[in-house]
Amino acid sequence: MTFANVGTLGTVPGKRDELVRYLTRRSETLRQIGCLAYEVGVNDNDPDTVFVVELWESEEAHKSSLALPEVQASITGARPLLSGTFGGFRFEVAGSPLRD
Repeated sequence: MTFANVGTLGTVPGKRDELVRYLTRRSETLRQIGCLAYEVGVNDNDPDTVFVVELWESEEAHKSSLALPEVQASITGARPLLSGTFGGFRFEVAGSPLRD
């Protein structure tokens, strides 16, 4: 069943766009390990927050991704841009009118 991880990442003031560029770098590894979508967004009404929507083949695929050296390196690289304020939620997708 498809797993969704939706969250907010607080950024150091003025570092939002740098974090967006960092998070949107091309990664074929994500697709290979079961990531179906990884969407990064912003809202100018909240200038120090980045929004991320991830869809995965399964919760296990998401959990397994966190152990990969490439993913760990990406997390380490992003850390200086983050304020430490995080939010979000995770859920199993029940269905969609866009796909079977």
